[in-house]
Amino acid sequence: MLETPAEIASLQRLLDASHARATGHLRSIINDERSLAAEELVQLLPGMKVLAAATVTSRGEPRISALDGHFLHGTWTFSTDGSSAKARHLERRPAVSVAHIDGEELALFSHGSAELMRPGPERDEVEAHWTAHYGSNPFSWGDDIRMYRLRMTWAVAYAFQRDELLRARGVAPTRP
Repeated sequence: MLETPAEIASLQRLLDASHARATGHLRSIINDERSLAAEELVQLLPGMKVLAAATVTSRGEPRISALDGHFLHGTWTFSTDGSSAKARHLERRPAVSVAHIDGEELALFSHGSAELMRPGPERDEVEAHWTAHYGSNPFSWGDDIRMYRLRMTWAVAYAFQRDELLRARGVAPTRP
């Protein structure tokens, strides 16, 4: 867990604002008993998680694909090869929807913009995390590996049986 208190607070504000402006239908499903707090999320999402990422073609057609994601500093980081359709879509249209769905137990749905991570301290930290996880540097996996950070503009987090999930995964609830 690399999140600072400020990053957790920022994520909580985003979760609260997103839930408040969600449709009544969504709020009836992801209600107070089924929503997760930022502090709970960062404890539930360590390591690699499979993400479904939706990009858009030049004709406005949606494309979804799966990729490895790591939740770091209160948002997703993910990579792809520069020759992939996903990379071309993100280069021209960085808007993306990203979801992690763990059966019916846990989900984080988010929309935002994929930001290509440039060399520097932030990317170095992400690169070190990924290298420790996989045992090899992600930039050694191909000639044009691209690392992205999701700048979330909307996000909701769901747990069908929140208290049971938190207890089973050893996470203390942050609210009653």
